[in-house]
Amino acid sequence: MRLKGLKVGFALTGSHCTLGTIMQEIERLVSEGAEVVPIISETVNQFDTRFGTTEHWKKELRRITSQEIISSIVDAEPIGPGKLFDVVVIAPCTGNTLAKLANGITDTPVLMAAKAQLRNQRPVVIAVSTNDGLSMNARNIGLLLNTKNIYLVPFGQDNPQQKANSLVAHMDLILETIVEALQGRQIQPVLREYRIDG
Repeated sequence: MRLKGLKVGFALTGSHCTLGTIMQEIERLVSEGAEVVPIISETVNQFDTRFGTTEHWKKELRRITSQEIISSIVDAEPIGPGKLFDVVVIAPCTGNTLAKLANGITDTPVLMAAKAQLRNQRPVVIAVSTNDGLSMNARNIGLLLNTKNIYLVPFGQDNPQQKANSLVAHMDLILETIVEALQGRQIQPVLREYRIDG
């Protein structure tokens, strides 16, 4: 159990199409011995989509982690002074959250969790899922790659023919990225190709 005794704040933002995959990765962290506390954005907390209802996802998070969910800025603020987590993971991390984090904006529970964690000079791991990663958000990815204590899960173009600017992290590498980040290292290579079937 590579993560035995590790305390992980796992923050989810509104890339709803990836939430099913993310639940599997949270289960992996728990099975590796981590204590995982879920943190959700207002979007995940409030909006039902064709990928599932808010109640479904919150029920799943409670089932997998056996923890209460942090869903407000007020509840996320103690992460800093309490030094609650060894690592904070943001997965999926939307372009909106990515841009705000790169520009110092703290207006959601997820961003407060990241800010609180960085205040303690502890690692924040980001797994991007955004349709504008190779357009407006490319510069923000560059900024975050060069920011101390921020580590990116390797990512690639998930659908270059139909969504040329879209980038999605290889979510199955979240655990390995955490292991490296805890040693102060960015997992490499960061850019990894998706297998395109057909």
